[in-house]
Amino acid sequence: MSMIKEIHVPDIGDFKGVDVVEVLVAVGDVIEVETPLIMIETDKASMEVPSPLTGVVREIKIKPGDKVSEGDPILYLEVAETVTAPEPVSTAGPAAPPVPALGSQTREVRVPDIGDFKDVPVIEILVAPGDHVDIDTPLIVLESDKANMDVPSPFSGTVQSIERKIGDKVSQGDLILLLLSAEVDVVAKPQLPDTLSAIALGPRSPKPATAPPQPPVKAPPPPAVPPLPPGQGKVHASPSIRRFARELGVDLTRVVTGSGPKGRIVKEDVQSFVKQVMSGTFKPASLTGEGGSGSLPAGYMGIPPIPPVDFAKFGAVEMQPLSRIKKLSGANLHRAWLNVPHVTHHDEADITEVDAFRQSLAKEAEQRGVRVTMLSFLLKASAAALKTWPNFNASLDATGENLVLKKYCHIGVAVDTPDGLVVPVIRDVDQKNIFALSAELGELSAKARNKKLGPGEMQGACFTISSLGGIGGVAFTPIVNAPEVAILGATRAQIKPVWNGKEFTPRLLLPLSLSYDHRVIDGAQAARFSVTLTRLLSDIRRLLL
Repeated sequence: MSMIKEIHVPDIGDFKGVDVVEVLVAVGDVIEVETPLIMIETDKASMEVPSPLTGVVREIKIKPGDKVSEGDPILYLEVAETVTAPEPVSTAGPAAPPVPALGSQTREVRVPDIGDFKDVPVIEILVAPGDHVDIDTPLIVLESDKANMDVPSPFSGTVQSIERKIGDKVSQGDLILLLLSAEVDVVAKPQLPDTLSAIALGPRSPKPATAPPQPPVKAPPPPAVPPLPPGQGKVHASPSIRRFARELGVDLTRVVTGSGPKGRIVKEDVQSFVKQVMSGTFKPASLTGEGGSGSLPAGYMGIPPIPPVDFAKFGAVEMQPLSRIKKLSGANLHRAWLNVPHVTHHDEADITEVDAFRQSLAKEAEQRGVRVTMLSFLLKASAAALKTWPNFNASLDATGENLVLKKYCHIGVAVDTPDGLVVPVIRDVDQKNIFALSAELGELSAKARNKKLGPGEMQGACFTISSLGGIGGVAFTPIVNAPEVAILGATRAQIKPVWNGKEFTPRLLLPLSLSYDHRVIDGAQAARFSVTLTRLLSDIRRLLL
């Protein structure tokens, strides 16, 4: 049989309010006598607090940064009932959980089979320590993306400790709570139907020789936890090295490996790490969490991957590989979306007059062998707006602390092709007239659709325009083509009634969607840029000013 013991801070001399600099164990760890539990730091030295008992860590009461004094609780340890604890009992600390009575047994209750769901959030805990529960009493409520489900108790007993809190994510086999059950109640309920089919039960200690034999209840193995990559596990370093690292501001978990015995980090390792960081040669592990070489397993840090789904079990499917353009652009867009804080400003431009002027140029454009579209005017107006608001014609440098203002005006135009979007760049837009822009736009669009664009024709843009006018739509959120800081989206123009002060008149309005990098551009600047652009489009004569 077993009991829960509270481990306290031992006599540490005259020190009070000592800083906890590291917790050296975790819940579920099996520790021996003298195993270091925490590291505390006084103004004179760092010291480890060892365990006075052998057992299993059930709950940790402190965290790094806490201040402790003699008698403060450190953790709860599950130990054999025959073991006595030599540590002093604090009168100020919380009362230890009750010791199990003779003839009782502490058992684990784990998450049962919940189908294909993993990392399901706990949205409610229905019991508390000390509560008596019967078989089928609901313990916690889980919420999947399809339904809520109660996890019932497989047998009766008294709740000893709860190992989960609201917001935790659990999967099959994860520990929920410890239940103190009388021996007459130890037999688990029969296997449940459907998804809640098997609750993992397991005795925490061998049964006394005099106890009647109990049918064995097999506990499923805990979920396999992928090993952490180098630099993410426990740190092996002496107190003096830890102090030295703190003085330099070094996180020892980022030091890939130690050169001392058994991988222990020594002073030279810390100094080498600092030199690598200062010289820019340090390469941290991938933080994407998306798998692949050098990436961290999902659940540790970074962005968790989307779980794979076998769609074939729902019906017939066909596998179609992505085109090369979509693979390349997808990676670029993903990188931009993750690194750029996007905001989109929506507006409408009255293009009634400019569209009438465009149509009046049709005969002359035909003679020149070009086709003048609204996109040509959008290019010209955007170039003028970029000159008025130079922060939009800029990029952040590699440090993210300086803005590179560009004295040229190259604008990319997203072109729809059978293989995906490509973005050829029209250079020096501010120096070209409408006919020149229309001719170059037609030429580059034809090259894009025929896969004839050269690499140089898709580089160097300061700003991008993505127009869906020929397809439709009301508004959308274009993704900033980093390292640019803004992109303009345009959808189909529509005739709408507009109040002119006396009456409603039909006007041709063009919806505009301006996405921008909020690190460089704030909402007020975006609104001013949009106002400038819509004024230029409403009265094209302003381009001459």
